[in-house]
Amino acid sequence: MFTDKAKIFIKAGKGGNGAISFHREKYVAAGGPDGGDGGKGGNVIFKVELGMTTLMDFRYKRKYVAENGADGSGKRQKGKKGADIIIKVPQGTVIRDAESNRIIADLSNPEKEFVLARGGNGGWGNAHFATAVRQTPNFAKNGQAGDEREIFLELKLLADVGLVGFPNVGKSTLLSMTTKADPKIANYHFTTLEPNLGVVDLGDSRSFVLADIPGIIEGASEGVGLGHEFLRHIERTRILIHVVDVSGIEGRNPIEDFDIINAELANYDMALEERPQIVAANKIDIIQDNEAYESFLAEMKKRGIEVFELSAATNKGVNELMNRTYEELTKLPPIIEFEPEMDIDEEYEIKDEKGYEIKRENEAFVITGSWIEAVGGSVNFADNESLQYFQRALLNRGVIEDLINMGIKEGQTVRIGDLEFDFVF
Repeated sequence: MFTDKAKIFIKAGKGGNGAISFHREKYVAAGGPDGGDGGKGGNVIFKVELGMTTLMDFRYKRKYVAENGADGSGKRQKGKKGADIIIKVPQGTVIRDAESNRIIADLSNPEKEFVLARGGNGGWGNAHFATAVRQTPNFAKNGQAGDEREIFLELKLLADVGLVGFPNVGKSTLLSMTTKADPKIANYHFTTLEPNLGVVDLGDSRSFVLADIPGIIEGASEGVGLGHEFLRHIERTRILIHVVDVSGIEGRNPIEDFDIINAELANYDMALEERPQIVAANKIDIIQDNEAYESFLAEMKKRGIEVFELSAATNKGVNELMNRTYEELTKLPPIIEFEPEMDIDEEYEIKDEKGYEIKRENEAFVITGSWIEAVGGSVNFADNESLQYFQRALLNRGVIEDLINMGIKEGQTVRIGDLEFDFVF
């Protein structure tokens, strides 16, 4: 089965916690703090795998979590970094944010990796908090949580040329005759239920990728049948070969068929209406209705559209069609890559800059964010120095000011993760 869309959850690793440790050595009565820092959490990385052709694997596994960083330890030993998780996807996969549906990345370049979720930073060990006044800090920082999000993966085939037309007009036969692809071919509708790719090799280093897009039906642009699932694969193509059955065997009108397909393309994406087309009048070897065929040729001529007459089954006219297609491709820009609609790096910078967000829930003030949760989770309520550090961190970072501006009163509840306390200023 061909699968070209999936929704998954990704989560980077949490940073390891800083260690609370003191130097212990024979004949040294009071060694100083030597707690090491926690290791950074692993990243979630996406990479193109050229051998993959579907998103099938993501139907069965929908959650991907990178390894957490290890906690620090004594003797200032830093925790080990969490292992990255590398998620392999087919070339041409577009990643969208599930909440906003905006494009995050287009994985069309097999040489690039894309870091989609960053591991949290490791927490500082207590060795960082020693000062001339505070010589034995009995607290350390927890590691920060890794980034997480739900995303859509959407495969949009990377093909120079797309074959479009009604079901059973001969697209699969044309693909099989011009490439080494082996599509399923039979004389009934919807033989092709998934796109097929093949390389047309014309010799003299002239070649292009040809895609057989499953037959489009009336209403496809509105999602009838599997319309949207098929039409998205045409978006990247530079030229469309519009295959029309002119034999009249099924009693269809080739002009009407031609117009219906173009209307569906335009309704799905107005840019497709402007995509260059080459018209292939197929099955000329078995024409049953000469009048309809002649009317089709006359109408195309009237519209200024060149028609290639061919019989894909007998290979008549196929070479001429492929050579003209290549000639037209040389005049056009490369395959379309989709521009990102949101900047992950910028989003992370903004997020890291402040490190927290405050929301009011009834009478409580709930503070969330990687930095604030790491600081709050490391408070040692039995240690006065730890409490003082926590209070100064909130004051210096602007949390206290933000709470006051939001109208907090003394005695009202502040919640940071599992930590809950009354506000006093």
